[in-house]
Amino acid sequence: MKAGFVCLSGAPSVGKSTLVNAFMKEKVSIVSEKPQTTRNRINAILTSDEVQIIFADTPGVHKPFHKLGRYLLKIALSALEGNDLILFVIAANRVGEADKLVAEKLKEIRTPVIGVLNKMDVADTVAVEKARTLFEEVKAIKIFEISAMKDKGVEELLKRIVEMLPESQPYYPNDLLTDKPATFMISEIVREKIFLLTHEELPYSSRVEVEEIEKSDNLTKIYATIFIERASQKAIILGKGGSMIKQIGILARKDIEYLLDTHVFLSLHVKVKSKWTDDERELTEMFRGEIE
Repeated sequence: MKAGFVCLSGAPSVGKSTLVNAFMKEKVSIVSEKPQTTRNRINAILTSDEVQIIFADTPGVHKPFHKLGRYLLKIALSALEGNDLILFVIAANRVGEADKLVAEKLKEIRTPVIGVLNKMDVADTVAVEKARTLFEEVKAIKIFEISAMKDKGVEELLKRIVEMLPESQPYYPNDLLTDKPATFMISEIVREKIFLLTHEELPYSSRVEVEEIEKSDNLTKIYATIFIERASQKAIILGKGGSMIKQIGILARKDIEYLLDTHVFLSLHVKVKSKWTDDERELTEMFRGEIE
């Protein structure tokens, strides 16, 4: 049997989480068109009779502008260590400074790199050439052109990954899809709906904590709090007459019921925690265990 760790690295919004979900054929990582949706390293575990692949979905590598951004960068860079293979993912419709920053970091890593040119369904010729140059700079052993959103080229990429992994016993039980607990997955689902339904800076100023889970035979009650930074943002999250938080709850509950395979009662509350994205104590607790 083969088994190994594969890290997906790249700039924000290049489609790393979408690609992980395409590999898994399950929604393990939340997705959004907005950058910096992924905040934690999430291990998605794909197991068959022949292979177990642990895909590390990571925050986008970028130049940070606040303490939260610096933590995300540390997590992304820390995830590059200790892998059997790295997928350097670049969007085929744009190449920017963040992609170049990723390339500079990968030059320092001895782990084999596969270049993944994603979003080929909306490719730009100039961007594709720039991406190929970056793949050459990191000495990528192979370049794959794919569209993770449309599931084009993903199977061929997966076959090459399997070929490159070492012979090994599995690292996780066969029925495990991720190493994250249910509370984390629930909070991520709620946060995804905030990204989907709200705009401007609000998604980046929000985080979600699951306070309590009560289980019975046919119903799971979940109580969670959405933290934001300013009172004006609380009004946006709540919406007129509570319309926004109700919509967030409706969409989130549907995905949580699929995750837990049970009926769910979801209670969401909103609290203001001023400037938490620049609070060292808050961030240290939030990302405990994420950065070695």
